[in-house]
Amino acid sequence: MHERISVHQMCFAGARLCDYVRQCRTLGARRIGFISPALLAPGGLAEARAALAGGDIAVETVAHVFRAGHLSSERNEWRESRESLARLIDIAAGLDARSIYMLTGGHGGLRWEDAADCFCEAIAPCVEQARAAGIGLAIENASALYAEIHIAHSLADTLTLAEMAGVGVCIELFFCWAEAGLPALFARAMPRCQLVQLSDYVYGDRSLPARAVPGDGVIPLRDIVRSLLGAGYAGTFDLELLGPRIDAEGPPAAVARAATHVSELLIHLGA
Repeated sequence: MHERISVHQMCFAGARLCDYVRQCRTLGARRIGFISPALLAPGGLAEARAALAGGDIAVETVAHVFRAGHLSSERNEWRESRESLARLIDIAAGLDARSIYMLTGGHGGLRWEDAADCFCEAIAPCVEQARAAGIGLAIENASALYAEIHIAHSLADTLTLAEMAGVGVCIELFFCWAEAGLPALFARAMPRCQLVQLSDYVYGDRSLPARAVPGDGVIPLRDIVRSLLGAGYAGTFDLELLGPRIDAEGPPAAVARAATHVSELLIHLGA
């Protein structure tokens, strides 16, 4: 597997943390991405350290939902969310993770701008904490179908919010590949891009999450990855595969095919 590929824990959703790491090791992954509930659970850090013993796999990122409910201008409503993120930053630093990327919390009844201001205020101390710990804090773009837990749905809006909050971005290509002006957005994102996530989409698939193995669908991954590399992206490409197609094939086989396809693509493009 190419050294710039990571395998996300969501590829093996439901597996115990140690079993997930074992699967990644068998697949030849050198980088992985955790989800925060597994690490924030009692004993999660110790379990992760035990699974990673040997030093052959690095933690690329941790996915985190900052607030499972809606954002609010009432500070008391997101104090616990801030405290959880602060604890996660310490855990991530303890695992030598490179980044944490987040969903923000939902829109609720707020205008986008007001919700964005709430999020920025809520995470401000954590931004400084992450910077001091050497952890890249970021937000990702996600479909408006997840508006109950997120406010940044287009890549352009995600960049605007990241610039407001002083954090990085995780570019989730599944949710932005059809946007206009991607090369310009990639160029704007590069100074703060922490991670790029890859999967594919088959026209007409409505079986959410509807992910496909890279190379099986219609996303022009070769052109998009070429554009990202040309914009100066030097980071990791994270495989986040889930949904009926992945389940039907079986995650180990689907991830293995994805890793082969993306590895060949990266080698072809000189990455």
